Amino acid sequence: MTAALRQPEDADQILLRQDTDGVATLTLNRPAARNALSVALMGALQDQIDAIRDDRSVKVVIVAANGPAFSAGHDLRELRANPGRGFYEALFDQCSRLMLSLVRLPKPVIAQVQGVATAAGCQLVATCDLAVAASDARFATPGVNIGLFCSTPMVALTRAIGAKPAMEMLLTGELIDAGAAKSYGLVNRIVPPGELALATMALARQIASKSPLTLRIGKEAFHRQRELGVEQAYAYASRAMTENMLARDAERGIDAFIAKQPQPDWQGE
Repeated sequence: MTAALRQPEDADQILLRQDTDGVATLTLNRPAARNALSVALMGALQDQIDAIRDDRSVKVVIVAANGPAFSAGHDLRELRANPGRGFYEALFDQCSRLMLSLVRLPKPVIAQVQGVATAAGCQLVATCDLAVAASDARFATPGVNIGLFCSTPMVALTRAIGAKPAMEMLLTGELIDAGAAKSYGLVNRIVPPGELALATMALARQIASKSPLTLRIGKEAFHRQRELGVEQAYAYASRAMTENMLARDAERGIDAFIAKQPQPDWQGE
């Protein structure tokens, strides 16, 4: 892929990070720009994902946003200010690398969605492992309305929801509400807007209480088996189960369950 671009925005201001009880919350912080995914914001998010990958203190990641919108997608003003194949290729390669990094991160990622998540913002939601949405959240891939089909958001969207609803979103560009997003499988839970942060953190803490080794094995296996035929998927999953069974966390967890003892303190090994 083409090397990622960088632009002069302050990474400490456009992306915020807060760690609590094994949960790292990364907050998009360009509210005046509806948290558009500028080159700088994608770079800052990439840097944090790279840092979190080997941070043993972090077990779950939340991607949140400040302001009335989760993310309106790519920064169209930035795109029009830099016309040319080279810039466009580098930017979309950068975005693809970021989305792949979220998929390959050995820790679950939860999107915390308020307001609108459109185009690459909808792609970000679809890429996260789980999503909790405020009841007034809305989603769209509206590129078709401005002559720019949402081809890269389509990759994540078609892996998160069914073909027919995905194609309808892509061809019409219409906004769907949180209820439709949940029925499509784009989000897992819908909560009142005032409870969004608490509900997302509760889910993150529940997952963070599990063995980090088991979470790593499980997330990797989930994504890899989806790319295989059913016979190959079972063969791969069987090997993953064997690897998991040989882990000390599994031994201790199973022994505690059999003995009707409390969940052990996971060692991640």
